[in-house]
Amino acid sequence: MFQFMTSTRIIFGEGAMHDSLSLLNQFGYSALLVTGQDQQRSQQLEQYFKQQNIRYQRLVIKGEPLIAMIEELAAMGRTFCPDMVVGIGGGSVLDVAKSLAALIPNQGSVYDYVDVVGRNVPLQVKSLPFIAIPTTAGTGAEVSKSAVLQSAQEQVKVNLSNVELFPDLAIIDPTLTYGMDAVLSGCCAMDAFTHLMEAYVCGEPNPLTDMICEEGLRRITTSILPACRDDHYPSRSNMAFAAMLGGMARSNAKLGAAHGLASALSGRLEAPHGLITARLSPYVMKENISVAIELGRSDVLARYQKLAVILTLNDDADIEDSVQWVDSMLTKLQLPLLSDYGLCNTMFEEVADDALRSCTIKGNPLPLNQQRLLTILQQVCSVKLSLSNIKFSE
Repeated sequence: MFQFMTSTRIIFGEGAMHDSLSLLNQFGYSALLVTGQDQQRSQQLEQYFKQQNIRYQRLVIKGEPLIAMIEELAAMGRTFCPDMVVGIGGGSVLDVAKSLAALIPNQGSVYDYVDVVGRNVPLQVKSLPFIAIPTTAGTGAEVSKSAVLQSAQEQVKVNLSNVELFPDLAIIDPTLTYGMDAVLSGCCAMDAFTHLMEAYVCGEPNPLTDMICEEGLRRITTSILPACRDDHYPSRSNMAFAAMLGGMARSNAKLGAAHGLASALSGRLEAPHGLITARLSPYVMKENISVAIELGRSDVLARYQKLAVILTLNDDADIEDSVQWVDSMLTKLQLPLLSDYGLCNTMFEEVADDALRSCTIKGNPLPLNQQRLLTILQQVCSVKLSLSNIKFSE
């Protein structure tokens, strides 16, 4: 038995935002508009609000979504009393908008509703209508039921997760990703990859998420380089579609140790979340494969074998080829190392402890103890170490 949930309505395609603006009218007469710093991205929306006499307030999000920031913005939002929340931007912007839609009508602190450092209790009141419009192709937040927030005090990232957080309307217009910076595109693309990969090999997959993951991974393997390096428009569209599928997959299956460790590291490093998960993923994959070999878990190994076939487009691919594909993509996309952001071994034990407390790591296909997590962190921290020199346990 399994269940599947996603955004109530999804509109995908070039020009989707222009063609879908009239749908906003059904949600009311006032909007809290959450954007990034690039006002040009939201200009079309603001013009529409003015034409329709929709009262709105624009909130500009800079940097990571801190819990303290969400608390302050939610208080402001309650004063404004919006009928809807509209988020247009990258993953952080959508996470803030999603959180505000959930928290404005609910009482209490953010800490009441988040995991790791909070009480993780359900929302008591239905969220405000939420419209998500992504301008990057990575997080899949436009179709997911969670928001990733940062606790500055505990230096850890946490999840606000509830079925109420699914957007009522997701407008995915790949043209909004055209012209993105190559490195940012690569970080986002590898974030989408990690969602699909971890959901595919997780401990609780289901037939529907398997189909979604396989299709998303196929699109990524053929489109990631032309999209990120060449700004090839059809490939950009494929990556936006894959990111959407990744959001669906992570909301209906599970993730794993790459995201568990990333939640702990993201609060300590000034690095993009997508970069952290990307840099962790090959070492997590390697460790999972090694543990599966030791335990004789043929089911887990079969998943990684199929993953290698999909990524390499080679029916005869070896299981380790899945890890090598990720390593190759990180190199070809010229993504920075985590050591460039200050990753060092003095923080490893705390990071491993925080990761083991996260909800995300519970989806890993096999339990990884603290020592195995420390091994992963040590390998990621080693600047000159190549995955090609790391041998799998026999």
